[in-house]
Amino acid sequence: MSDTAPATSALDEETARAEVYGLLSQLYYAPPSGELLAALRVAVTQAPSEGAFLEEPWRAFVGVARETTDAEVRDEYDALFGGVGKPEVYLFGSHYLSGYLNEKPLARLRDDLAALGLARDETMPETEDHIAYLCEVMRYLIAGDDVAVANLTRQREFFSAHLQPWVQAMCDNIAAQPRARFYASLAEFTRAFASVEAQGFDMLT
Repeated sequence: MSDTAPATSALDEETARAEVYGLLSQLYYAPPSGELLAALRVAVTQAPSEGAFLEEPWRAFVGVARETTDAEVRDEYDALFGGVGKPEVYLFGSHYLSGYLNEKPLARLRDDLAALGLARDETMPETEDHIAYLCEVMRYLIAGDDVAVANLTRQREFFSAHLQPWVQAMCDNIAAQPRARFYASLAEFTRAFASVEAQGFDMLT
């Protein structure tokens, strides 16, 4: 995800996972800045090992970023996720898990966040089940300094409960939108990354 040397150690792999979650959080929370898009357009697309599962969806996503202007990406974000009233695509877990916003899945999420010692910033208008918020929590559970919280067991539990059950449906919804190009490609990368995460966590059980 950067111009640094290929990751070879477990520590490097964990850093890369945290960086992917951080990137997804930024891209889904708001239209990306010009600086972020500029960095994407020059991102390395060759994986450290040939045939890596994420290499092709990442290369495709970077390719779309290179072919899309900043204004087009902003307009696409607003068309898909913004606007007044009902958006074309919801980015909230409760919508996919219960069919409604602010339902029981959000209450369960808040209980689990409290158990992790985490709480939503009061300046954030979105509820905690927004995909960007959940990705940021995963980033923290990977890269945080408190080993009692930031460990693989907590990551697996949180991912299995609050991301895995609905993130693929969100990606399907984005990819099906006629206006989606940049975000359709991001959805395909998100889908692939979530599959890799699920497979990795399954190996822990």
